Amino acid sequence: MAATKKAVLGPLVGAVDQGTSSTRFLVFNSKTAELLSHHQVEIKQEFPREGWVEQDPKEILMSVYECIEKTCEKLEQLNIDISNIKAIGVSNQRETTVVWDKITGEPLYNAVVWLDLRTQSTVENLSKRIPGNNNFVKSKTGLPLSTYFSAVKVRWLLDNVRNVQKAVEEDRALFGTIDSWLIWCLTGGTNGGVHCTDVTNASRTMLFNIHSLEWDKELCEFFEIPMKILPNVRSSSEIYGLMKAGALEGVPISGCLGDQSAALVGQMCFRDGQAKNTYGTGCFLLCNTGRKCVFSEHGLLTTVAYKLGRDKPVYYALEGSVAIAGAVIRWLRDNLGIINSSDEIEKLAKEVGTSYGCYFVPAFSGLYAPYWEPSARGIICGLTQFTNKCHIAFAALEAVCFQTREILDAMNRDCGIPLSHLQVDGGMTNNKILMQLQADILYIPVVKPSMPETTALGAAMAAGAAEGVGVWSLEPEDLSAVTMERFEPQINAEESEIRYSTWKKAVMKSMGWVTTESSESGNA
Repeated sequence: MAATKKAVLGPLVGAVDQGTSSTRFLVFNSKTAELLSHHQVEIKQEFPREGWVEQDPKEILMSVYECIEKTCEKLEQLNIDISNIKAIGVSNQRETTVVWDKITGEPLYNAVVWLDLRTQSTVENLSKRIPGNNNFVKSKTGLPLSTYFSAVKVRWLLDNVRNVQKAVEEDRALFGTIDSWLIWCLTGGTNGGVHCTDVTNASRTMLFNIHSLEWDKELCEFFEIPMKILPNVRSSSEIYGLMKAGALEGVPISGCLGDQSAALVGQMCFRDGQAKNTYGTGCFLLCNTGRKCVFSEHGLLTTVAYKLGRDKPVYYALEGSVAIAGAVIRWLRDNLGIINSSDEIEKLAKEVGTSYGCYFVPAFSGLYAPYWEPSARGIICGLTQFTNKCHIAFAALEAVCFQTREILDAMNRDCGIPLSHLQVDGGMTNNKILMQLQADILYIPVVKPSMPETTALGAAMAAGAAEGVGVWSLEPEDLSAVTMERFEPQINAEESEIRYSTWKKAVMKSMGWVTTESSESGNA
């Protein structure tokens, strides 16, 4: 019996998808890309002070183990032999920063999440040291100096946390983004754990030269970060090490991609000019620019898309990053209590079918692309006595769509060729009202794969295709055809434009809200 099952399924590949709000483990059939089983655990976010966002690295690690064990149990119930799992890929929330002790294996501080704003004064002090006529940080990394990226978070930890300073002095400290922390722990931790990262995650630290694909000495000196704490940089698809514990002990970890790069791979955007937008905690529009770095004139980032093998070429992308998308729904649930679960938002929005002139700019962490305005804060405007929670729910969904329109406009201006449709993925794409709104506001069709877990799929593809694993072919003729759902624009272009220009007025009102003094009043 087992033999016939095996013949039907062929080799399987697992993917750890460690996001900002949850951790998942998913298992795919490498021949058909079919999702066989998965398990998901929500992750706690801590907000110790205004603007601070932290997570517990050990909770993140335990959630990964829990998701792997539970998924393996589900596969056993389906009579699927878990010994068919030939490789594991890791995809992760990017930029989030962990510093841990390599002797004890313990984190030296909570993970400082990408959305965290405590480093604003660090950023302002550093920016004074960059010559106006030579922004070497931007030209080497593709990134603007912002609280978003890892280097300033590490700088803050070195300046403010004695445990971290001491461990660095005593040569016990290791730094990594979430992928590095997980891979180090899963491959043995204090007992021979592999300290590595991939080019996509490295490109989000602000310490990595995206041209030479190496840690940059000048950048490390500028941020005063010792190079000895940095992980080894590897390609996105190669065997890094073997699982050292749990149900999948002995299985190679052979794929690693930052979540947005993973979604680009999972959406099969392998050609120059192909783009996707992922709706998660934030919203991330990436456009593959091929083997060349394209620098934006309109507030987008230049980043590494992927490098699918040690000897394979590196591909680059332009990225429009929006900090708050799904997070606004979580905020309506946890902070305002107007919904009990995230999927209720669709019901509320449906009741009114309009925001009735109410606009919601969720600039909780300032504004990212295309503005890069850290002084902005969230506002809800256009309120009247008629406005109720349904209108606010609708305005929150519209906000996600308007923010996407802003980064899409920037992308079209930078690339010169407007996108004819938008490929989308991520948890929020299950919301049909949101997808229809998005098509209306962009005025182009929105196309969504029937299996929205493209981030995990991308990590699984990278892992399965790795040299020494070789169970997943990335040749165009071997990639499975994906069934898609299309949303066509249903309103007239003029109405779409009027709503968009009112949104822009609201964005202007959200800016210049905070001065450094007021946001830093509770500094450590």
